[in-house]
Amino acid sequence: MKVEGAYKIEQIFKKAASLKLPKNKVLEVTEAVDRKLYDLLKTAETNAGYNGRDVIWLSDVPLTNAMRESMRLFGEIEEELELKPILDMLAGRPPLKYELEVALEKRLPEIVGTLIFILAKIVKEFSPKDRVVGEDELKRAFRILDLTI
Repeated sequence: MKVEGAYKIEQIFKKAASLKLPKNKVLEVTEAVDRKLYDLLKTAETNAGYNGRDVIWLSDVPLTNAMRESMRLFGEIEEELELKPILDMLAGRPPLKYELEVALEKRLPEIVGTLIFILAKIVKEFSPKDRVVGEDELKRAFRILDLTI
């Protein structure tokens, strides 16, 4: 289940945090981002149900102020992700109870890019002087992402 090509993920790490993500770590990043996106959409699904709707709106996705700020910063690095690989990834997950509104679907690349951006920033906090992402730092970043999003 591939969210995006290795090159795009590597570029986000480079532009967001001046880090080199080894190619053998790209799959781990992709899998972590896949899980977090699905987690966000499952929570959004619950929120849509609470609001009596059978469509998931962007406003149902639990985006904190910090995540919205990260989305803004991600937009500044000018890396665009493709929607189709993200939809393909979601198709491999258990189906959501409700459909996504078109506006939310169009924002999925931005949300995925932001999750990658956040991972890069977390890794950088562990080793600000290192340029290459290490295994331990990446695992810690995944744990933090799991605890916070």
